[in-house]
Amino acid sequence: MKKIVVFAASSSSTSINKKLAEHAALQLEGVELVQLDLNDFEMPIFSVDKEKELGIPTEAKKFKAYLASADGLIISFAEHNGTFSSAFKNVFDWASRMERSMWLDIPMLAMATSPGGRGGKSVLDHVVNDFPHRGGNVVASFSLPFFAKNYSEAEGILDIELRETFGKAIEQFKKNLI
Repeated sequence: MKKIVVFAASSSSTSINKKLAEHAALQLEGVELVQLDLNDFEMPIFSVDKEKELGIPTEAKKFKAYLASADGLIISFAEHNGTFSSAFKNVFDWASRMERSMWLDIPMLAMATSPGGRGGKSVLDHVVNDFPHRGGNVVASFSLPFFAKNYSEAEGILDIELRETFGKAIEQFKKNLI
């Protein structure tokens, strides 16, 4: 059975990106889902001085171990001021210190959503363009604008065109699972 690690790159307890990631995960059948919460990986703010003093935190090692155990990744990225949330950036910074291939070439469905019309497009573009340089195998991506208008807990993605685009991203992800 394929193991899919799912998380929102956000520490918010009411994260809309968590809802989107979980919705995507529920579209898969016959897989083991492992849902992570970035709040379980709190560490000191990364700096080379902290790394020299403390070494790599246990939480970063655990996060990386979850990645290494996965056959696929579903991540929905919160956008804070056009880039990653500080919670995600800190986990990323620490975990990336262990080896250059942060993402281990594991097939990834990268998504983003926001309350606004761009749907986290800036951070998602960064992921799609930059993660391949760090072992990111982004096989599909999806952006959901105007989350409150376009998503319902009961029905999922409401807009027909967006639902079709989302479905294509899910199918592309499924085809690329190791």
